[in-house]
Amino acid sequence: MDETLSANPRSAAHEVLEAASARPTVAAPRKLPPGFPPEAVALHMLGVDYSHLKTPDGGDLYLTQFGRVFWRYLQPENWYARDWFTAHRQRLHGTSTVYRVPTRPVAGRSINLVVKFSRVGEEIPMDTFTINKFVNAEFNSPFEEFSFLMELREGRMGPQSIQIKTQHPLAIYVPSRRLQLWQTGRSEAKIKAKITKHSGVEIDILRQYVVVFGWIKGLDAAQTADHLGLKGEARSRFLAQTNSLVVHELAQKGYQVADMKPEHVILRPQPDGSLLRDRNGQFVYGLVDYELLHRTPEHEQAVRTATRQFYLKHMARRFEAGARKPVPSHLKAVKILGVDYIFGHAESTGGLLWVVGRDPDLVNFFLPERWRRTKKTALSDNGQVYYTRTKDDINLVWRVSRMGDTASAHTGKSRREAIREHGYNSPFEEFALAMELSRAGARVVYPRAIYMTGSLRDAGRAFKDDRRFNTLNQMLTPEGEPLLRRDRDYITVWGFWNGPDEMLAADDTRRYRALNAGEAREQGLIDNPTLQSLLQLKLERLRQCGIEDLNPKPDHLLVSFDHAGTLVRDAEGKPDIRLCNFELLRKLA
Repeated sequence: MDETLSANPRSAAHEVLEAASARPTVAAPRKLPPGFPPEAVALHMLGVDYSHLKTPDGGDLYLTQFGRVFWRYLQPENWYARDWFTAHRQRLHGTSTVYRVPTRPVAGRSINLVVKFSRVGEEIPMDTFTINKFVNAEFNSPFEEFSFLMELREGRMGPQSIQIKTQHPLAIYVPSRRLQLWQTGRSEAKIKAKITKHSGVEIDILRQYVVVFGWIKGLDAAQTADHLGLKGEARSRFLAQTNSLVVHELAQKGYQVADMKPEHVILRPQPDGSLLRDRNGQFVYGLVDYELLHRTPEHEQAVRTATRQFYLKHMARRFEAGARKPVPSHLKAVKILGVDYIFGHAESTGGLLWVVGRDPDLVNFFLPERWRRTKKTALSDNGQVYYTRTKDDINLVWRVSRMGDTASAHTGKSRREAIREHGYNSPFEEFALAMELSRAGARVVYPRAIYMTGSLRDAGRAFKDDRRFNTLNQMLTPEGEPLLRRDRDYITVWGFWNGPDEMLAADDTRRYRALNAGEAREQGLIDNPTLQSLLQLKLERLRQCGIEDLNPKPDHLLVSFDHAGTLVRDAEGKPDIRLCNFELLRKLA
């Protein structure tokens, strides 16, 4: 299933493209090709790495790991310029707008591309049977399409002996021109649903999205039947058997195509009239057209389960030096106030992210698009604190930091004065205190990540207490910018307490139920004397660690119950309590 290239002598780039089309898994190039634009921005969206370039016409070009090798060929002026595209394009079969087009020669060579205009947000023209079978089917966005295709090429699901050959996903091109809504044929509701589902991926309803693939030599199944001279029942049987085989193998690998057609299957007729077959006698085929490619329900659940297990196992070892991997170039390992972080950009929002630990594999779990817009439950009446279950099935609690706000509390006069004098801790101080308490043996909820928003803070919410910005102004990001910025909001992300990381990594079914101490008393699970003793126990443990809580409250303390509803106790037989609020902790003089 070679890519069709020019007849000129083969380049290293051609070798990479051909090899990738011949087998499902190809490692990404370790080095950027010679002359690759240094202004390219590395992005990671829906599990796929891209290099993002602004094009001379003001458009956007997203190159995959395979497309980077051909970045010169894929510049729009080399294939999409009106004079060239109109003169050289060849319309391919199908209901979508898809063309085969050669590129302009670059250094004396040309490659053939398959260029398709994305139909994301449009209605699906399908027959009644298909509509009834896939009632909720929607066209993939370009980034979803590439994400599913990359997964399919990796082939991790199902029998390893089955390898689905595909086209080579090269690039997504977004021309700068904005259309009128009536020109796009898109539904506002469908585009809005796509943005909600994948909030970290930009979909502009008024811009075109052009997906670019490598060309695969051969004929589609319908053309092959004609080439072989099949007619009537023999033709129908051949097409049905071909479709059935591809649908079966796709299902074995955990995928389905809502509009599977003979035109989506590429075969290789041989000069003697036979079809190219593998060593087992099965004809070799390639799958094309992925705008309705999706995971099967079983695979979708398996992916979510595997993702959660990956997260739990990596989280349990996030500080282990032996588990540390080389940090990719777009991330940095940093230490702030004694806490290890992996630092990076949240490209979807323009924000910054610090993930606790030394494991770069954990960063993608905390990108804001994974948790910021998922369904949330408020956990506090007087602060922005929310529980959510992320897109990766991870339970998290996120809290908008009150750093810079005037601190107050309904308590005694001396304590109110101490609170005003100290002020709310910065997110990095909160995490440092939590980690210090944990190292000293005190039990705390797990600090996971700190996110600085990309959008500007509302001008009407100016900070009234800027002491933290002044005292920590010498602390900088790896890029030399202030660690704390007055024009941004900061969000702390914490683990939702349902058991120790180590326990959950070993057995995710042994989850605890946690309640703050006030809720536990209200529900009759503990009495008032027990509540008071728990608060006193917490204060004593904090003092032993050289720390005090300026605003001790029952809802700052968690108690745990096991699957049988029994109060979890520590090795000394005392209730297992965990501190879950660090805004107003301070070290004792």
